[in-house]
Amino acid sequence: MKKIVIVTGTPGTGKTYIAKAVAKAFSLKYINVKKVILKDKLSEGYDKKRKTKIIDANKLSKSLVLVLKNPDKGIVIDSHMSHFIPSKYVDLCIVTKCDLKELNKRLKKRGYHKSKIRENLDSEIFDICYNEAKERKHKILVIDTTKRMNMVNIKKLVVL
Repeated sequence: MKKIVIVTGTPGTGKTYIAKAVAKAFSLKYINVKKVILKDKLSEGYDKKRKTKIIDANKLSKSLVLVLKNPDKGIVIDSHMSHFIPSKYVDLCIVTKCDLKELNKRLKKRGYHKSKIRENLDSEIFDICYNEAKERKHKILVIDTTKRMNMVNIKKLVVL
């Protein structure tokens, strides 16, 4: 059976690292949602104040569901919006979490604007991605990425 794993979490918490590691560990196809947004032209403009693209979560979800309907192999989807995919299509939702001091350091290193850093720290404080995934009834595994993990640890944590 083909497994569908989504990896969500506040920007900077280690989604991409975990998603790629899970894809490699379980021989799954890795999908970066940024590429889907570009390919399917899902950006609805640019928010100058927040310095980010505007994406309609429902349109993105529908586009990703099409990717999931007939996969040639299992899939790992990497996006802080992946938890908007209906739970009936997903076997496991991994939510990445990170210590606030470490997250602040990572976001500064990426060159995020102060207001964007504050927004993301608030998102992490209030567990936005986790709570939204929970509201959508996903089977959730929380992984703390404050310290990087090796492949052996990831395989022990993730059960597919």
